[in-house]
Amino acid sequence: MKLNKLLLSAIALAPLSMAHAAIDVNDVYARATPPNATTSAVFGTIENTGNEVRTIVSASSQASSVVELHDVIKEGDVMKMRQVNTIDIPANGKTILKPGSLHVMLLDVKAPMKEGDTINVELNFANGEVKVLTVPVKKVMSGMKHHKHH
Repeated sequence: MKLNKLLLSAIALAPLSMAHAAIDVNDVYARATPPNATTSAVFGTIENTGNEVRTIVSASSQASSVVELHDVIKEGDVMKMRQVNTIDIPANGKTILKPGSLHVMLLDVKAPMKEGDTINVELNFANGEVKVLTVPVKKVMSGMKHHKHH
């Protein structure tokens, strides 16, 4: 009888364990903040190897008082950042969080974010899953140095 209960519990929990394996986050980073800046953003690629759309409904971080899901839209010739309620990751697909597009916005950053630091970011999904990410802080402009040629 105990074996049957154990087996039923394992079968009932199997879909939850499969859900955790379906999301993979790669190339994630947070933008370093300039002196006195109070905002940053998190970027990366979120892959869904599952057969159902996965939806991020919120995010949080100890590094920031307010964390929002954002997108950038073009209205005429003007680019505008706006908060969105969700970010979908298509079944067997990926969603790229990048500057000028979808991203996780960190507002009211509690301390300067310096290159080489790491922060934790939690992604909360519609199915109740929480994915905790360890996110390195990078200087976004570091690879774009200007060189003068004589």
